[in-house]
Amino acid sequence: MNKVAIVGMDGVFPHCKDMQEFEEKLFSNQSLIRNWDLVASYDKKIRTKVAGYATPEETGFQKFSNGLPDEYPMDLEDISGQIPNVNLATSDLGSAWAMKASLGAIKDAGWTKEEIESEETGVVIGTGSGGQEGTRKVWNLFFEHGKKTRALGSSNVSRSMIYRDAANVSCLIKNKGVCEAIGSACATGLGSIGYAYRLIAFGLQDRVIAGGTEGTALETLIGFDAMQVLSTKFSPEESSRPYDKDRNGFVCSFGCGIVALENYDQAKARGANILGVIDGYFNNSDGDGDMFAPSFDGQQRLWTGLKKQTYINPDVVKAHGTSTATGDVVELFSIAAQLGKDGYHVSAPKSQFGHMLGAAGAVEVIVSLLMLKKQMVSPCLNSDNLKTELESFQTKDDWQGPKEPLAAYRNLLPQLALAKPINQIVCLNYGFGGTNSAMAISKD
Repeated sequence: MNKVAIVGMDGVFPHCKDMQEFEEKLFSNQSLIRNWDLVASYDKKIRTKVAGYATPEETGFQKFSNGLPDEYPMDLEDISGQIPNVNLATSDLGSAWAMKASLGAIKDAGWTKEEIESEETGVVIGTGSGGQEGTRKVWNLFFEHGKKTRALGSSNVSRSMIYRDAANVSCLIKNKGVCEAIGSACATGLGSIGYAYRLIAFGLQDRVIAGGTEGTALETLIGFDAMQVLSTKFSPEESSRPYDKDRNGFVCSFGCGIVALENYDQAKARGANILGVIDGYFNNSDGDGDMFAPSFDGQQRLWTGLKKQTYINPDVVKAHGTSTATGDVVELFSIAAQLGKDGYHVSAPKSQFGHMLGAAGAVEVIVSLLMLKKQMVSPCLNSDNLKTELESFQTKDDWQGPKEPLAAYRNLLPQLALAKPINQIVCLNYGFGGTNSAMAISKD
């Protein structure tokens, strides 16, 4: 198998103008979560009021003046002029972010036009959902306003298809290799990078643009609010609190993370700046028939599969750490069952920017690369008080995991960014339907 390097990265992050600001805020222990005025305008119809969101204008886009009234879907225009209007005409906000971040990652990688526009270059980008704001307006035009189909425009399909992000990036950069969209709920971002890793490792591509995106959409937040799984009752900066005993749900967030992967030998030969090396990737399913609840057994098998691929001795475990009642504890117990109670730290990036859904795993790979760069562990904000009593499932006869409460693992969870030598990081992400992904990343 070929060794795989990460040679470029870029993204779109809530409440940040660029990668530099994102890095600065991460390691100075800042939260990127804000009150969302649009949500607040619906008053008691929506329980939560906070999100990690970004507007088109904050991310370098504006409404394209096409002369249509507001009930029609918004066309976007790139303020910087990098992305032509013809490409944005088939794109929703998430796809626009994916194109912008892909161009940034390619620039970071230093790939030539000839290399990009070749059969050896692939694209693998996914999302949790998307195109919803545009789709809502299109259907309203037909069903509520009585418009004919020809008045609805020709871009609704391309803006709402599950493949839209990968397709828009591929059309923009004109690669001739693989172009795929991998969807695995909240494991989508990491799963897309993992699939891209395999394409290079098995010699099917020389380089791949990969990651996940999740465009800001009120519809997405409404869906999770209806499930009563979002954080309420806390200030924005305190609302995402993985592992804390008072956590009561995750913060719905939006963003994009894209990385450029390349055959390591080729990257080394051309003198590329190697940000990290992927040691191995493994994914599996819980297999217990539960759509929502995490599985200790499934996560243990995930670790076992990763360990069969490569040597695993992480200095940091980048946890999924959503701030949900059951997910956090099962994950931490699963990590401790594999690695013990000391010798490593657990990073919880969602404590700073919330849960970016289909983009989460990819953005958190970028966080992991920044940890390698700075030799610092990003914090687990708001993990103020850990439960000192056993979980109910720990008292059952069939429980095979650790027998101590969460508080016994206080030393693993830095509440502020922590400087330490970091050589290897294991990234974990999970999704509805019992899908699990794990990737080990090391310094070059």
